Amino acid sequence: MNPVANPFAPGAGTPPPELAGRDEVRESVRIALARARLGRPAKSAMLVGLRGVGKTVLLDRMRMDAEAEGIHTVRIEAPEGRSLPALLAPELRQALLRLSQTDAAKETAIRGLRALAGFVGRLKVQFGDIEVGLDYDAEPGLADNGDLERDLQALFEQVGLAAQRAQTGLALFVDELQYVPEAQLAALITAIHRTEQRQLPVVLVGAGLPQLRGQMGNAKSYAERLFDFPQIGPLPDTAARRAIEIPLTHEQVTIAPEALQAVLAISEGYPYFLQHWASHVWLAARASPIVMADFERAHQTAIAALDQSFFRVRFDRLTPKEKTYLRAMAELGPGPHRSGEIAATLGVAVNSTGPIRSSLITKGMIWSPSHGDTAFTVPMFDQFMLRIMPVWPQP
Repeated sequence: MNPVANPFAPGAGTPPPELAGRDEVRESVRIALARARLGRPAKSAMLVGLRGVGKTVLLDRMRMDAEAEGIHTVRIEAPEGRSLPALLAPELRQALLRLSQTDAAKETAIRGLRALAGFVGRLKVQFGDIEVGLDYDAEPGLADNGDLERDLQALFEQVGLAAQRAQTGLALFVDELQYVPEAQLAALITAIHRTEQRQLPVVLVGAGLPQLRGQMGNAKSYAERLFDFPQIGPLPDTAARRAIEIPLTHEQVTIAPEALQAVLAISEGYPYFLQHWASHVWLAARASPIVMADFERAHQTAIAALDQSFFRVRFDRLTPKEKTYLRAMAELGPGPHRSGEIAATLGVAVNSTGPIRSSLITKGMIWSPSHGDTAFTVPMFDQFMLRIMPVWPQP
């Protein structure tokens, strides 16, 4: 098969040719944005799920949906080691400059830019990574208290007022929110709460690993009432089939039922793995229809490619002790597992594993579905650990 015509798109946040199975959550966010624009109550949303379920792709498609409806948008990713104010400030500046081009919103947007100047000026000492061009002088007393929670509220209010005057809305799309420190996450939640109280057209659509819901609840107890938390998981069978069959149909290619079933089974419905396996099966196929022999030829190369990219990039960030902890988890299977079971497998006291477990949670490698339980955030990572560490220090 021609590799140039390969329709499948395995990659970090790469849009698939067919975004199947996500219509319901897209529609709920569309309705929330439309309601906010009209000044009606609208819940912000937090997409939570494991790695490889397509949260980033979905976030970007929602942003495209919003912009198609005339909603102003901001899109950021919250990596480890960067402050939230540093990420927000330049994007809010761009949003305010765009809003200032509307006559009805110009004066309010300029005041928002003055608020941004006060915000940056006061917080730059606390958050030294803030770098943003300033277009206007600060207005004394506006978003310049030096307290992130209070100042972010004031800044969001000004942005919301400008969007309201322009008869539009502002949607903030923030990926990898689980990496935002608790105090900064609390400030963001409070700012969104304030705009909702004032019925301003500002909506936050975030995405993060499953622990994000608990992190937000810890940051602000009312977070679970302020946000919807749609769970983004593996695709159901019908949607997974569509994700494979529709792109093939566009290329005038068919796939035998047993080959399709093999791709669905080995990928377990996870969108990233569906794209990965379908891509490798395409490359292994000699002609249409794609048959079971093509899947079998693709098997080892597909696993090797996953090991060298998707899995290995995460494995290489781990310390030796963290690798051993995850290897013990893998010995027990996919999980989730009780902390005591993992400690017993390691041959150590359960309280001695606490620091390693906390470090792995911070790195986004594991999470706690319930008290005392531990699970991988990366699907199939247990299988990878067995391959990469076939022999490990036994207790």
